Parts: sequence; structure tokens; C-alpha cells
Amino acid sequence: MIVVTGGAGFVGSNLVFKLNAMEFTDILIVEKLSKSSHQDNLLDCQFRDIIDINVFLSTMQKRKGHSDGIQTIFHQGANTNTTDLDKKAMFQDNYDASIAIMNICSEHNIPLIYASSASVYGYESTFVENSSNEVALNPYAESKIRVDNYFRSHRNQFKSQVVGLRYFNVYGPREKHKGPMASMVYQLHCQLKQGNTIKLFEGSGGYDSGEQRRDFIYIDDVIKTNIFFMQNPQISGIFNIGTGRSQTFNEVAKAIIQWHEQGEIEYIPFPPGLKDRYQSYTQGDLALLRQAGYVDTFFSVEEGVKAYLDKIETKIE
Repeated sequence: MIVVTGGAGFVGSNLVFKLNAMEFTDILIVEKLSKSSHQDNLLDCQFRDIIDINVFLSTMQKRKGHSDGIQTIFHQGANTNTTDLDKKAMFQDNYDASIAIMNICSEHNIPLIYASSASVYGYESTFVENSSNEVALNPYAESKIRVDNYFRSHRNQFKSQVVGLRYFNVYGPREKHKGPMASMVYQLHCQLKQGNTIKLFEGSGGYDSGEQRRDFIYIDDVIKTNIFFMQNPQISGIFNIGTGRSQTFNEVAKAIIQWHEQGEIEYIPFPPGLKDRYQSYTQGDLALLRQAGYVDTFFSVEEGVKAYLDKIETKIE
């Protein structure tokens, strides 16, 4: 059996769909059912059951030395709202649950692949998996740093695989439920559909209007890296999951406009409230990922946007 926490979410549901394509159907979905409103993401997926995160943790903690045949745990569940300033609630969702799962995996020798985040780099311009490059700009990023640091400090105690994947700017199908936290690709696509205009920020952080840069990674590439580590349980560590290439918001907007064959860009003032919490540039250093043996190429923004919007036409949003 494979366990996917956050299995009804954006990355989680895409992972379940891919596992099904690989003929894995004995999958347990773990969700925060009191808040989960996106189970439609699983309508085209096969799985054993879906249970609440608290029930799962309680059950596993009582099973001393018995893992119930769990092959791998993919821990994708988290509060991903980077604007949520409720640190206590954020840490309950992201830190406490992650550490509990990490300890369960340690006790039962279950391989663990968990979602970290490139938000841990903050204002830094060096995106290498090293604690000296990490600066938390919000409670979300701080919770992710704390989980990574727990793994680092306890790494020698883990007999089974533990992998932390630092996702950069992920976009793709099954993210509609994220609302304002959905990718800029999705939000800009919706803007164009509604008013034929894409709105980007004016210059900020030393960048011209719309020239702020991010490492945008298509969801299919994220899922492929998860599967790679599942298939290589001898590898542990923390790895950047980006394309290794930053591209501008202007490039994203132009790719969307090209797909629609219409639309224009409007530049709007940079919100003062984001000034101290905004990453104007990200670009993942993939040296460790490549050293681990991952050799596949990644979608460019132009390729990924086309693939994504083609799928949205089939209503998989």
C-alpha cells in the first residue's frame, strides 16, 4: 500500500493519478477532512480509502513495529497559504504533522518522500540546499525550514529513506481549488478569459515591470521526481525541484496570450503589503538532484503553459 497525505490536493491528486497509470491502486488518501473541499480532484482516480490525518496518525502511533504493509508515504499535505500569519495554526498543520509522520516512518522503516518548499530561500539569491541560504519571510516558510532542520538533525537515526523536495513555482491541472494560492499561470489565464487583459506588477526589487523572475515548474515534472525517488529508496536528502531556469512573468503572460491568440498586458502598482514578503527571483540549483541520478529534462514555460491550457479545455482544472 502507498499512502499519500494531501492526496486530494494539487500535487497529491496528480501523484495519485500517475500512480494509477503505473497500475498502483492500493493507495490510502490521508486528508484534513474537516477542511477538505476539493475531493473532486479524485473523481478520475482509484484508491483504497480516504481517512482523516488525525485518525491516520493515531492509528499508526498505536501500531508499534507494524506498518500495515505500507510501501511508501508521500507526505504532500500542508497549509500552503503563504499569506497566513497564524503561526500556531501553521505549525500545527505543517510542522507537528510532518514530524509525527517522520517519526512514524522512522519507527516502521517506511520510506518517506515529503514536500518542502523553495519559499525557505526568502530573499536569498543562492538557491542551494544549505541552511546558510535559508531565510523565512512568513510562517509557512518557517514551518518548512523547521521540518527540514528536524530531518537534518535526526538524519543518522533514520534507517529508511527520507527525501525532502523543495518545490519551486508549480503549476498545472487540479489546482483550481487553491483559489488565490493557485499558480500565477492559472490566475493570469483566468484574468485573460474574464477581461482580455493580464495584470502584472510594475518594476520591483531591481526588476523592470513584469521582469520579476521565478523558476516555474510544470506539475508533470514534479510528479516524475516524486516517482524517481520512490523507485530509488537508497537515496535520502533534501533536493530542489525546479527546472534550473528562471523565466519572467512577462514570458508567462506572453505564453498565455499566444495560446488564446488574443489579450494584452497591463502593469499595476506593486502592493506595499508584499514588499517584505515577495521573492522577485528564484532559480533552483539542481546539482544535487542531478548527482542523485535524475536525468530527465523539464518543461519550459512555453511548453508547460501550452500543455496545461490544453488540459484545461478538458475541464481538468
